[in-house]
Amino acid sequence: MYPRPMSKSSTAGDRAAGDQHGDTSRKAVEEQDDNDPNDELVLETVAPTLAKPIRKAGFWGAIVLSVVYLPVLANGLSSSLEFGVFLGVLGVHLGALYVGHAHRRE
Repeated sequence: MYPRPMSKSSTAGDRAAGDQHGDTSRKAVEEQDDNDPNDELVLETVAPTLAKPIRKAGFWGAIVLSVVYLPVLANGLSSSLEFGVFLGVLGVHLGALYVGHAHRRE
């Protein structure tokens, strides 16, 4: 009638071995999640002389565009024009973040 207590089917050695396998699989997943360093060098490959200024402009543009949201949102998004401006600023901001994320990375 009463539920049976669950028994410990694994020993401390089994758990330790499982932890080791868990660590190995976790490391494999982390290695897969890491970005390939060559992915960040596409701009440097395509336009080597312009890569640094473009990344710098993207970095600082992302910072400045953060301030642009304030007046856009303060006026509200009641019309389709205001909503379009908001989406435009959001799109440009995301592009600037993507381009400028590698600025001054060592």
